[in-house]
Amino acid sequence: MTPAIFGMSGLTLSPEERAFFRDADPAGYILFGRNIEDRRQVRALTDELRAIHGREDLFICIDQEGGRVARMRPPEWTGFPAGEAFDRLYRIAPASAIEATRVNAQVLAMELAEVGITVDCHPPLDVRQPGAHDVIGDRALGSEPMQVAALGRAILDGLAKGGVLGCIKHMPGHGRTTCDTHKDLPTVHASGEELEVDLAPFRALNQTPVGMTGHLLFPLWDEENPSTLSKTIIADIIRGRIGFDGLLLTDDIDMEALSGTIPERAERAIAAGCDVVLNCWAKMDDMQGIVERCGTMRTESTTRLDRALAARARAEEADKAALLAKRDRLLGIEGAMA
Repeated sequence: MTPAIFGMSGLTLSPEERAFFRDADPAGYILFGRNIEDRRQVRALTDELRAIHGREDLFICIDQEGGRVARMRPPEWTGFPAGEAFDRLYRIAPASAIEATRVNAQVLAMELAEVGITVDCHPPLDVRQPGAHDVIGDRALGSEPMQVAALGRAILDGLAKGGVLGCIKHMPGHGRTTCDTHKDLPTVHASGEELEVDLAPFRALNQTPVGMTGHLLFPLWDEENPSTLSKTIIADIIRGRIGFDGLLLTDDIDMEALSGTIPERAERAIAAGCDVVLNCWAKMDDMQGIVERCGTMRTESTTRLDRALAARARAEEADKAALLAKRDRLLGIEGAMA
């Protein structure tokens, strides 16, 4: 198995992609808006991926948070609010915010599971900081670490009720970023005490089966390598101080925060201790290069993948309309008290 999660170019697999995926046997796949049309089409695509590998329990993921980070959008799918809506409610009614967050995530998961998606790259546990770049912004679940952890746990619980695994991101914390990692590499100049705030939500949810790195440079821990490519940060901070022993994905390896060719970046990430490289853009040359440079998945990484997939619960029967009505009623509390 190749230690990579690959994207696809369109609504259906090309013959070249189908043959490549069969031979490369990647750890999983990721869907984007270019792969999304309607329920029948997405279900047919995920069914074909399963047929290629003969595995019903396949790692097929998507970024579906709500707000501006949503690959599946109305009118075909439900619109979901960004994390900031639950943050605002938590400040005045914590228990109501936790329940609203949970039922929202359950409906979200029901829609993913319906079309064969097994993993949502959600929730972000990045603690929002004043003056930071808005690449996180309203996606954040708050600026207080235990609130972020509480709402993050509610998201994970809701996703599980809907039959989908969550993925905590972006370790060791993206809340202090000064630029968008899609475009540049941020350097986080913060003290050890300050960075403890960033680590706290991840430490609280360190038993989550799947997690993701962020492409940020933390000179306090490693002056040369961003976290995705840092043996020190992965071993000492993510595996050590956070205590995360789940399947560790890179953030998108194509982002301009990283340097070198895509296959070179992928090789460095695996060498640093990431389990799986996330390569989103379906460029065949890059995917072939990743296969050549990264070899086969390490035994411990395969074990983590198997353990994660085994942790995915069967979806509970639920009335989607009733859950959405409950969410909206709870979110309305904030407006009524404003």
